[in-house]
Amino acid sequence: MGRKYGLLTERQYEVLKLRLEGKTQEEVAKILGTTRENISIIEKRAWRKYKLAEYTIKVIKNLMSATEVHIPADTHLVNIPSMVVEAANKAGVKLKANFTLIYDEIRFKARACVEGTKVVRPIKVVIFKDGSFEVLPD
Repeated sequence: MGRKYGLLTERQYEVLKLRLEGKTQEEVAKILGTTRENISIIEKRAWRKYKLAEYTIKVIKNLMSATEVHIPADTHLVNIPSMVVEAANKAGVKLKANFTLIYDEIRFKARACVEGTKVVRPIKVVIFKDGSFEVLPD
């Protein structure tokens, strides 16, 4: 039995690796000694597994979520940490972060939503039951 790469078989891994390097299905088929049609099937199955894994992670994260904080546009960045801490407290979660870490995570992970010291596009902060949190564009 071939080596496994997470949910991917060794062959699926090889095909995706070569395709992501920019090779055509025809070129991959020649390299791996098979047909373009076979490469197409292998690639399609690999991407299906990827999407399923991605969806599974999303479902699990939702199960682990304690609460969410929706940060509207025009919110000043210095106000966000207290909004997050307050929401965590209301949900009975002890955050694994201080104000500085929350502020830095907003600036780094939602930088496309921030200009200067203001939020220009809504941001969502998901607080997990274990005290961790994730910053996402809303």
